[in-house]
Amino acid sequence: MFFKNAPEFTTAEVFTEMPAHLRRTGVRSEWADVNRGGVAMDSFLEGPVFDPAGNLYVTDIIFGRVFRIDPKGAWTQIVEYDGEPNGMKFLSPTELLITDYKNGLMRLNVQTGQIMPYLIRRNTEGFKGLNDLTFDSRGNLYFTDQGQTGLHDPTGRVYRLRASGQLDLLLGNVPSPNGLVLSPDERVLYVGVTRGNCVWRVPLMPDGGVAKVGQFFTSYGPSGPDGLAMDEAGNLVIANPGLGYVWLINPRGEPIAVWSSPKSSAVTNIAFGGPDRQSLFCTESESGSILTMRMPYPGAAVHQPG
Repeated sequence: MFFKNAPEFTTAEVFTEMPAHLRRTGVRSEWADVNRGGVAMDSFLEGPVFDPAGNLYVTDIIFGRVFRIDPKGAWTQIVEYDGEPNGMKFLSPTELLITDYKNGLMRLNVQTGQIMPYLIRRNTEGFKGLNDLTFDSRGNLYFTDQGQTGLHDPTGRVYRLRASGQLDLLLGNVPSPNGLVLSPDERVLYVGVTRGNCVWRVPLMPDGGVAKVGQFFTSYGPSGPDGLAMDEAGNLVIANPGLGYVWLINPRGEPIAVWSSPKSSAVTNIAFGGPDRQSLFCTESESGSILTMRMPYPGAAVHQPG
């Protein structure tokens, strides 16, 4: 693979780490037994999202927890429930919408800690295992249904839940759909395909369908792209847990810069934050850390309904 200019490599910094009193040291879980080879883990962080006050919210998939981290790095547990929460976006100023691998779409009141179902089945059929989500400027929700799919079983799904309540199946043949993000003009949806070790580019057509879906970026290693984000210049940011990298990719699919984790390799999901939205924050799931790195451009707008 040849590029005119080699990407710049930098090491990310640690913003904060989960305090010892919140870690479940030595505890086994069904999720970790299946998805992490049976290793006992004290947490597995995902789903970073910021509120207007600069607080960062993250999930712990293994133990069904959601945390709030203030701008100084102090942690507060919001809820613990019978679920496997992954991606999150704000549904309203006080409610988070969560893609829960075990339960479907869930909603969480961040002030009271009340958790309740939002969408748990489609046509009376349960989901495979939801992973991540994003809203467009019109209140339409896009989310991935990953489950245990991969190259052996390329049946992962990407859905759009319209503001009207109509649920559209956009893709049903993805080998492990994970993070997703829209281009700034909302004409293209990018989907991280973890087991395919790539990112798909999904043009959104005027009639509501998709066409000419293609492979936009190809990675390598034991585990492929996970969380995605977009900056204002239209560059794609990719968390790559198999390598411990965060990639910055231009609209041609070429790497501009790469940040490596100073902790373990499981950089799973990302969100722009800070007063100018030009700092990127990343969950490093194996160490229970939040990494940060300074980006060339601010993050694109993250929408919520209404």
